[in-house]
Amino acid sequence: MKTLTLLRHAKSGWDDPVARDFDRALNARGKRGAEQIGQYLADHGLMFDHVLASPAVRVVETIDHVSSRYDLPVAPAWERRIYLASAATLIDLVAGLPDSVGRVLLVGHNPGLEDLVLMLVPADTDAATDCARLREEVEIKFPTASLAELQFDCAAWADMGSTPATLTRFVRPRDLDPTLGPDDTD
Repeated sequence: MKTLTLLRHAKSGWDDPVARDFDRALNARGKRGAEQIGQYLADHGLMFDHVLASPAVRVVETIDHVSSRYDLPVAPAWERRIYLASAATLIDLVAGLPDSVGRVLLVGHNPGLEDLVLMLVPADTDAATDCARLREEVEIKFPTASLAELQFDCAAWADMGSTPATLTRFVRPRDLDPTLGPDDTD
Protein backbone atom coordinates (compact mmCIF):
# COMPACT_ATOMS: atom_id res chain seq x y z
CA MET A 1 0.00 0.00 0.00
CA LYS A 2 1.27 3.46 -0.98
CA THR A 3 -0.17 6.78 0.16
CA LEU A 4 0.31 10.01 -1.76
CA THR A 5 -0.89 13.20 -0.08
CA LEU A 6 -1.13 16.29 -2.25
CA LEU A 7 -1.03 19.79 -0.79
CA ARG A 8 -1.63 22.81 -2.98
CA HIS A 9 0.27 25.92 -1.88
CA ALA A 10 -1.71 28.39 0.20
CA LYS A 11 -3.21 31.60 -1.15
CA SER A 12 -0.62 33.96 -2.51
CA GLY A 13 -0.81 37.70 -3.00
CA TRP A 14 -1.00 39.60 -6.25
CA ASP A 15 -0.79 43.05 -4.68
CA ASP A 16 2.99 42.92 -4.09
CA PRO A 17 4.61 43.27 -7.50
CA VAL A 18 7.36 40.74 -8.12
CA ALA A 19 9.42 40.15 -11.21
CA ARG A 20 8.47 36.48 -11.51
CA ASP A 21 5.41 34.40 -10.65
CA PHE A 22 7.82 32.00 -8.94
CA ASP A 23 8.55 34.69 -6.30
CA ARG A 24 4.97 35.43 -5.21
CA ALA A 25 4.55 35.24 -1.43
CA LEU A 26 1.55 34.18 0.65
CA ASN A 27 -1.02 36.72 1.73
CA ALA A 28 -2.51 36.85 5.24
CA ARG A 29 -5.38 34.51 4.35
CA GLY A 30 -2.93 32.03 2.84
CA LYS A 31 -0.84 32.02 6.00
CA ARG A 32 -3.94 31.30 8.11
CA GLY A 33 -5.07 28.56 5.70
CA ALA A 34 -1.68 26.84 5.80
CA GLU A 35 -1.68 26.95 9.59
CA GLN A 36 -5.16 25.39 9.68
CA ILE A 37 -3.98 22.55 7.43
CA GLY A 38 -0.93 22.09 9.66
CA GLN A 39 -3.22 21.79 12.67
CA TYR A 40 -5.36 19.28 10.77
CA LEU A 41 -2.29 17.17 9.98
CA ALA A 42 -1.26 17.24 13.64
CA ASP A 43 -4.79 16.50 14.93
CA HIS A 44 -5.13 13.50 12.60
CA GLY A 45 -1.63 12.14 13.19
CA LEU A 46 -0.73 12.08 9.50
CA MET A 47 2.87 11.07 8.93
CA PHE A 48 5.11 11.07 5.88
CA ASP A 49 8.28 9.20 4.95
CA HIS A 50 9.18 11.71 2.25
CA VAL A 51 8.21 15.27 1.32
CA LEU A 52 8.62 16.44 -2.26
CA ALA A 53 8.03 20.16 -2.87
CA SER A 54 8.28 22.91 -5.43
CA PRO A 55 10.87 25.53 -4.46
CA ALA A 56 8.52 28.41 -5.42
CA VAL A 57 8.31 31.03 -2.67
CA ARG A 58 4.60 30.40 -2.02
CA VAL A 59 5.26 26.67 -1.51
CA VAL A 60 8.22 27.29 0.81
CA GLU A 61 6.09 29.70 2.85
CA THR A 62 3.16 27.24 2.86
CA ILE A 63 5.41 24.56 4.33
CA ASP A 64 6.73 27.04 6.91
CA HIS A 65 3.21 27.93 8.05
CA VAL A 66 2.03 24.30 8.02
CA SER A 67 5.10 23.49 10.15
CA SER A 68 4.14 26.15 12.70
CA ARG A 69 1.29 23.82 13.75
CA TYR A 70 2.62 20.44 12.61
CA ASP A 71 6.15 19.19 13.08
CA LEU A 72 7.07 18.00 9.58
CA PRO A 73 8.81 14.65 10.16
CA VAL A 74 11.28 15.00 7.28
CA ALA A 75 12.89 17.91 5.47
CA PRO A 76 11.42 18.58 2.03
CA ALA A 77 13.26 17.51 -1.09
CA TRP A 78 13.00 20.64 -3.25
CA GLU A 79 12.21 19.72 -6.85
CA ARG A 80 12.10 22.50 -9.47
CA ARG A 81 10.17 20.28 -11.91
CA ILE A 82 7.09 20.48 -9.64
CA TYR A 83 6.71 24.20 -10.37
CA LEU A 84 3.69 24.38 -12.71
CA ALA A 85 4.14 20.69 -13.60
CA SER A 86 1.60 18.66 -15.50
CA ALA A 87 0.00 15.61 -13.94
CA ALA A 88 2.19 13.41 -16.15
CA THR A 89 5.36 15.07 -14.83
CA LEU A 90 4.16 14.64 -11.25
CA ILE A 91 3.50 10.93 -11.89
CA ASP A 92 7.02 10.55 -13.27
CA LEU A 93 8.53 12.24 -10.21
CA VAL A 94 6.60 10.10 -7.73
CA ALA A 95 7.11 6.91 -9.75
CA GLY A 96 10.86 7.41 -9.35
CA LEU A 97 10.74 7.34 -5.56
CA PRO A 98 12.29 4.37 -3.74
CA ASP A 99 9.81 1.65 -2.86
CA SER A 100 10.92 1.81 0.76
CA VAL A 101 8.98 5.08 0.97
CA GLY A 102 5.35 4.37 1.83
CA ARG A 103 3.80 7.78 2.56
CA VAL A 104 4.65 10.84 0.46
CA LEU A 105 3.60 14.47 0.80
CA LEU A 106 3.78 16.34 -2.51
CA VAL A 107 3.44 20.13 -2.22
CA GLY A 108 2.88 22.03 -5.44
CA HIS A 109 0.59 23.91 -7.78
CA ASN A 110 -2.54 23.72 -9.84
CA PRO A 111 -3.64 22.70 -12.37
CA GLY A 112 -1.19 19.79 -12.03
CA LEU A 113 -2.36 18.60 -8.61
CA GLU A 114 -6.05 18.69 -9.50
CA ASP A 115 -5.38 16.97 -12.82
CA LEU A 116 -3.34 14.31 -11.01
CA VAL A 117 -6.26 13.44 -8.72
CA LEU A 118 -8.70 13.31 -11.63
CA MET A 119 -6.29 11.19 -13.67
CA LEU A 120 -5.56 8.64 -10.92
CA VAL A 121 -9.00 8.31 -9.27
CA PRO A 122 -11.42 6.60 -11.67
CA ALA A 123 -14.42 8.69 -12.70
CA ASP A 124 -16.60 5.59 -12.71
CA THR A 125 -16.15 5.02 -8.97
CA ASP A 126 -19.40 3.86 -7.33
CA ALA A 127 -21.35 7.10 -6.77
CA ALA A 128 -22.42 6.00 -3.28
CA THR A 129 -18.85 5.94 -1.93
CA ASP A 130 -16.91 8.66 -0.14
CA CYS A 131 -14.26 8.37 -2.82
CA ALA A 132 -16.75 9.36 -5.55
CA ARG A 133 -18.10 12.26 -3.48
CA LEU A 134 -14.58 13.54 -2.77
CA ARG A 135 -13.60 13.20 -6.44
CA GLU A 136 -16.60 15.32 -7.41
CA GLU A 137 -15.47 18.01 -4.97
CA VAL A 138 -11.96 18.00 -6.46
CA GLU A 139 -13.46 18.17 -9.95
CA ILE A 140 -15.36 21.32 -8.96
CA LYS A 141 -12.28 22.98 -7.50
CA PHE A 142 -8.99 22.16 -5.74
CA PRO A 143 -8.57 25.44 -3.80
CA THR A 144 -5.37 26.83 -2.38
CA ALA A 145 -4.03 25.08 0.75
CA SER A 146 -6.25 22.06 0.10
CA LEU A 147 -5.10 18.55 0.95
CA ALA A 148 -5.96 15.37 -0.97
CA GLU A 149 -4.93 11.87 0.10
CA LEU A 150 -4.73 9.05 -2.43
CA GLN A 151 -4.08 5.41 -1.62
CA PHE A 152 -2.75 2.83 -4.05
CA ASP A 153 -2.90 -0.93 -3.65
CA CYS A 154 0.64 -1.50 -4.93
CA ALA A 155 4.10 -2.16 -3.54
CA ALA A 156 6.07 -0.02 -6.02
CA TRP A 157 5.63 3.66 -6.86
CA ALA A 158 6.37 2.78 -10.49
CA ASP A 159 3.02 0.94 -10.54
CA MET A 160 1.10 3.98 -9.29
CA GLY A 161 -0.02 5.15 -12.75
CA SER A 162 -1.45 1.77 -13.67
CA THR A 163 -3.23 1.20 -10.34
CA PRO A 164 -6.50 3.02 -9.65
CA ALA A 165 -6.24 5.30 -6.64
CA THR A 166 -8.75 5.64 -3.84
CA LEU A 167 -9.30 9.22 -2.74
CA THR A 168 -9.58 8.88 1.04
CA ARG A 169 -9.40 12.53 2.10
CA PHE A 170 -10.01 15.98 0.63
CA VAL A 171 -9.76 18.85 3.08
CA ARG A 172 -10.01 22.54 2.25
CA PRO A 173 -9.11 25.36 4.65
CA ARG A 174 -12.75 26.52 4.57
CA ASP A 175 -13.78 23.08 5.89
CA LEU A 176 -11.73 23.86 9.00
CA ASP A 177 -12.48 27.58 9.28
CA PRO A 178 -15.41 29.00 7.26
CA THR A 179 -13.80 32.46 7.21
CA LEU A 180 -11.11 31.07 4.87
CA GLY A 181 -13.30 30.78 1.81
CA PRO A 182 -14.55 30.44 -0.73
CA ASP A 183 -13.88 33.23 -3.12
CA ASP A 184 -13.37 33.48 -6.86
CA THR A 185 -9.57 33.57 -6.71
CA ASP A 186 -8.85 30.31 -4.87
